[in-house]
Amino acid sequence: SAVSKNPEVPFRSEAYRISATSRGKELRLTLAPLGPGEPQYLVFRFGMSGSFRLCPAAELPRHAHLRFLTRESPPRALCFIDARRFGSWRLGDAWQPDRGPCVISEYQAFRENVLKNLEDKAFDKPICEALLNQKFFNGIGNYLRAEIIYRLKIPPFEKARTVLEALKDQDQARRKKNPSLTLSKKLKWMRENPDLLELCHTVPMEVISAENKLLDPDDTGNYAAFKDWLQCYLVPGMSSLRDRNGRTIWFQGEPGPMAPKGQASRKKRAGLKADPEAPAPKVTSRASKRQPKAAAKSQELEEEEADGSRKGRACRRRKATLPPALPEPEVPLKVRRSRRTAAGRGRGEA
Repeated sequence: SAVSKNPEVPFRSEAYRISATSRGKELRLTLAPLGPGEPQYLVFRFGMSGSFRLCPAAELPRHAHLRFLTRESPPRALCFIDARRFGSWRLGDAWQPDRGPCVISEYQAFRENVLKNLEDKAFDKPICEALLNQKFFNGIGNYLRAEIIYRLKIPPFEKARTVLEALKDQDQARRKKNPSLTLSKKLKWMRENPDLLELCHTVPMEVISAENKLLDPDDTGNYAAFKDWLQCYLVPGMSSLRDRNGRTIWFQGEPGPMAPKGQASRKKRAGLKADPEAPAPKVTSRASKRQPKAAAKSQELEEEEADGSRKGRACRRRKATLPPALPEPEVPLKVRRSRRTAAGRGRGEA
């Protein structure tokens, strides 16, 4: 699209196949011609609102920043839609180099990458901030970290190295104790005794599993099912704080020793969802509540400024047609003095 800042895609083919593979928070598309020609690779990052949708080409949705068109009649378009434009694509088949192994498809490599690099300064931070570091937790985002920490019942602002060093010791003890443990027994043991790294794998798997249907675009109750699945993120009764990166972490219980100073945790209250069709409520300032006359007068002044010279001319016309004001009656000198004296006494008493 004309407004997209992403690179042009130099690819044209009469017939081609689109396939995709994912790794963490990235998706790689392969555009492979069915005839002669070289394939084109694109690697996508979705940001907060990026997604793909297949729709009639005559009814393109807003923010469809990249379109793959079919030659059928009527044609359809596979669109990359990104309302906030945080998403992006780049040419080539290379994954971003500073991202670690995927928490879903490369679990064992992901686990080893974390445990062998615990001296890295990334683990000097609270566990809630470390979980968003894609160099070690490729695929974990804001809602996933809240769900993982909630299930483990650990403070979100506990030091990451403190939480993870215990797992390193557990791994070594498990290998010494059960060197010949079968895969099925290992999986059973993991389900019964999950640790943080295992939850980084199993919690996202719950979201993408076909049984839960949390990501089915054809299901009208899709968002409701996802909302029911959440146990902590945006759930009423949970507390929230902003981490040092400005991201909100949802949790239950104490925040932990590394919580930001001077920030009180807020609890989410249960309430009705706002109706987008309802008119916006009228906002009343404190001054207008205390002094309704003064507020009304200031509102009139603002309206006069907005109307501009048109209202000014009308005011001048009204002044020209008004009769001359009558002179005020003369007040005797003694009465004026007595009023000043009374006013002075009143000020003294106050």
